[in-house]
Amino acid sequence: MSPRRPDNPPLDREHLSSDPIDQFAVWFSEAQEAVPLAEAMTLATISADGSPDARMVLLRGFGPDGFRFFTNYESAKGDQLAANPRAALILYWRELDRQVRIRGTVERLPPADSDAYFASRARDSQIAAAISPQSRPIEREELDRRYVELAVELGESSPSRPDHWGGYLVRPKAIEFWQGRDSRMHDRLLYSRTRDGWAVQRLAP
Repeated sequence: MSPRRPDNPPLDREHLSSDPIDQFAVWFSEAQEAVPLAEAMTLATISADGSPDARMVLLRGFGPDGFRFFTNYESAKGDQLAANPRAALILYWRELDRQVRIRGTVERLPPADSDAYFASRARDSQIAAAISPQSRPIEREELDRRYVELAVELGESSPSRPDHWGGYLVRPKAIEFWQGRDSRMHDRLLYSRTRDGWAVQRLAP
């Protein structure tokens, strides 16, 4: 981990919000000011044989219900989430010497939410999502051919959201805020969901 920035205050429990989503909003806003692609995050899932699997995705919204991302439902991660709807997320902001770890259950977003986000994407990205059999073997020439064919077929219009593409919501059960210190005595504060709300405890570095 990189050295802690001089203006990074100690991560004390009394200075944190009682709600981890509110605390995440503060950190994410600061990351957007200091970090290229602050929304990049690792998504970890579990394969059919119980092996961990991970890849980078983009955070596309968050709120009291959880954290959102969009992808191909028929991709490897889509298949894994259909079989075992649990996941972990990590956002690491090197420039701030901070990371956030999230664990929870996963569910598909309502179609209207996926439609709205798909419509907001660039046309090239929409076409790519429509023609790509994500995670499946394919030759580059075939991929390019499918793209060109659909682009020509559409003319100046944009494709509708394909049924195999949409959003997911990660409903957090645990959120950990990590902040580095030069001494390696890093700060780790863990929020765990309980029947009464969120409990907070400090973890050893």
